[in-house]
Amino acid sequence: MGEEKNVSIAILGAGGVGRCFLQQCSKILPQYMNVSVVLIARSDRSLRVPTWNHVLSLETWEKDLAASTDPALSPQEIYDWFRTTENEIILVDNTSNQDIAAFYPKFLQDKVTVVTPNKKAFSSDLGLWQSIVNNSYPHNPDGGFLYHEASVGAGLPIISTLKDLLETGDEVQKIEGVFSGTMSFLFNNFAPIEGKGGKWSDEVTKAKDAGYTEPDPRDDLNGVDVARKLVILARMVGLQVESTSAFP
Repeated sequence: MGEEKNVSIAILGAGGVGRCFLQQCSKILPQYMNVSVVLIARSDRSLRVPTWNHVLSLETWEKDLAASTDPALSPQEIYDWFRTTENEIILVDNTSNQDIAAFYPKFLQDKVTVVTPNKKAFSSDLGLWQSIVNNSYPHNPDGGFLYHEASVGAGLPIISTLKDLLETGDEVQKIEGVFSGTMSFLFNNFAPIEGKGGKWSDEVTKAKDAGYTEPDPRDDLNGVDVARKLVILARMVGLQVESTSAFP
């Protein structure tokens, strides 16, 4: 057997989703000697290894990131840095940043695996969606892998199930369901059957504090979040939907 390649994980976004992901990494990664976290970044600063032979501590990362004086990195700077190593790179984008999403095709073309819940990457410009898909494996045999399961349905296997159905020749005739966990939470708590709900604003605050909402809860309340999920699913089944306001 050949020698295992080192795998370096770069994590963008260290808020609610990012923090939970890093907690999972701290439990799982010690089992894999060749896998390490090399970058943790948020909108105002970053923490990265000085050389590719170093690893970031998953025990002290929050303190280390807070103490870091290194500025946030642009997508181009991250891309250029990735090109200085022969390690396998996994980019975990926990943000909802459109600029980072626009760089996915370039990352994928360079064999970087992209893992993200960022709905904007897959529901905004149709050309960006097509470029992301066309530059990822298997559409591009030399491209990086693309995983965006959490862009629809949180932790439920909706994206992978739909892909399996399509790849095995099934014809999708209808997709229906409750597309907003946030709105389900709000309605159940604002107007429960027993009639003891709280104030709407208080329930929205609870949902945000619990990590159910989008970074901006208005995207849940005005229907944009649901529209993004519908665009993603529609595009996956072959509909050329231009945007969240342009359904066929």
